[in-house]
Amino acid sequence: MSDRQSEYSSKRNTRQSGEPDHRRHRPSRKENQFVIQMHDASQLHFDFRLAIDGSLKSWAVPKGPSLDPSDKRLAIEVEDHPLDYADFEGVIPEGHYGAGTVMVWDRGTYRNLREEGDKPTSMADAHRDGLIEVWLEGEKLSGGFALKRFREGKKPQWLLIKTNDDHADARRNPVSTENKSVKSGRTLHAIAKAEKPDD
Repeated sequence: MSDRQSEYSSKRNTRQSGEPDHRRHRPSRKENQFVIQMHDASQLHFDFRLAIDGSLKSWAVPKGPSLDPSDKRLAIEVEDHPLDYADFEGVIPEGHYGAGTVMVWDRGTYRNLREEGDKPTSMADAHRDGLIEVWLEGEKLSGGFALKRFREGKKPQWLLIKTNDDHADARRNPVSTENKSVKSGRTLHAIAKAEKPDD
């Protein structure tokens, strides 16, 4: 287990929170998957996750992804999550790390664009170097996206930027207009209501 996976486990009691556990990882999960989860915790944000080397590298994106290449969205790197977290949708109970409602907002597969150039770069090396370029094939988002690290530290800060391709569209704002889960078709409110314990 990597240090960043250990950080995930140390912050959680997964038996009580209902979140996936690294120790119960199913290795059949797609290694080129991505997921974006809407997370209504202390502040509403989006968690952008890419499967790299057996875990989900994860970034909290306060404003969510944009389809406008001129937007540079802050993406704060957080601890690695288990691959099974890509399917997690539900409510993390009060008193637990990240308490709040989680929705699978978008998901699909990605392609490493830096692997296709003259100097092929693996996803692990791209992450280490601080420049990730991927092509997403999701249910809501498609096309190229870049993650560029600009500040080191315990929680490194990156920028999430849409590349200028046929899928770029400054007029479309899926973060505000497409508010249902690609997994269940529910809104955050419906997920929270369905999982609220009976009084």
